[in-house]
Amino acid sequence: MNMVQKRFSKIQRDPQKLACSLCGSSALPVSEVIGVCLRCIRERPQEALPRAREAHSRARQAFGLPADAPHTPGGIRCGLCAWDCTLGEGERGYCGLRMVQNGRLVHLAGTPEKGLLHWYRDPLPTNCVADWVCEGHHRRGDHNLAVFYGSCTFNCLFCQNWHYRELSPQRNPLISAQALADAANQRTFCVCFFGGDPSSQMPHALAAGRLLARKGVRICWETNGTMHPKLLDQAVQLSLETGGCIKFDLKAFDENLHIALTGMSNRRTLENFQRAAGRISERPHPPLVVASTLLIPGYVDAEEVSRIARFIAAIDPEIPYTLLAFAPHFLMSDLPCTSSAQAREAVEAARAAGLTRIRVGNAFLLDMPALWIV
Repeated sequence: MNMVQKRFSKIQRDPQKLACSLCGSSALPVSEVIGVCLRCIRERPQEALPRAREAHSRARQAFGLPADAPHTPGGIRCGLCAWDCTLGEGERGYCGLRMVQNGRLVHLAGTPEKGLLHWYRDPLPTNCVADWVCEGHHRRGDHNLAVFYGSCTFNCLFCQNWHYRELSPQRNPLISAQALADAANQRTFCVCFFGGDPSSQMPHALAAGRLLARKGVRICWETNGTMHPKLLDQAVQLSLETGGCIKFDLKAFDENLHIALTGMSNRRTLENFQRAAGRISERPHPPLVVASTLLIPGYVDAEEVSRIARFIAAIDPEIPYTLLAFAPHFLMSDLPCTSSAQAREAVEAARAAGLTRIRVGNAFLLDMPALWIV
């Protein structure tokens, strides 16, 4: 059992023995932290979602994050992401980086002067969802400047990078956009802003991106797509100009399932995906927009992939789509790894929906015993 699980109740190890608390079915894996099955989330959201929201609240409070996004009447609006937090005196925003003190909005991090992050040099080619359609795949000897932001606008219970929650503006050094850009050298082919998610620190990421672009670095993003549309436009422009891309993580298409898994609606994500994809014709090659979906056993099935793929194909069937194998992490570590059968069904569903460029990522995880991972 890892350190995060010790903050919560004991994790059930055999998902096949855990039944849905609403319908009693154990036909598919059910994660203890949510306690309800996919069918009930889709068909009985009025009963299923309160249970999921309670799990999200507990998970956030364990890391000192606000349980919900504040919307205090008469408060100060942040406006950087889809939560659109309105903060009263002493309140913090959902991401934990903004609060109101003495009647004014204070940015604890996420400005050009203060980024809560860590970075490292990732040798190319790297394990990137866009690697298979990116020139970086052929740049051996160069590296990607991987920028891991320590905040997020989602609260994914299955988070593969959950340890971003351990970063804090009170405990960790903050890095300016200029200092980050200075880390690039002659071998820096590209930068990718991820995390966590760059959505909660876009002013910093955009400032660093502009400085890196002047040094000839390709600007890429890996995001849940919840930033304000005007900030998205700036990010897309940087990628267009430098030969980079923006990778959208489309967690689910069903809004209720998305809320159960991430704590937030997917409306802004889908709107921003359409907005970014609307600029594909400005630079068809290399791909400007790439999509990915994590194949979570018991929750993100072939039907869900089909709905996501139809949404993408209606925009452009040649948008690259990576289906990622799942490894048990964070509070959904009681689930198995993605099976080969689930991956095959997902690929077939995406292809039947009209997409032409589909790849399975993290294929080494397929059918792997979960206890090797956790």
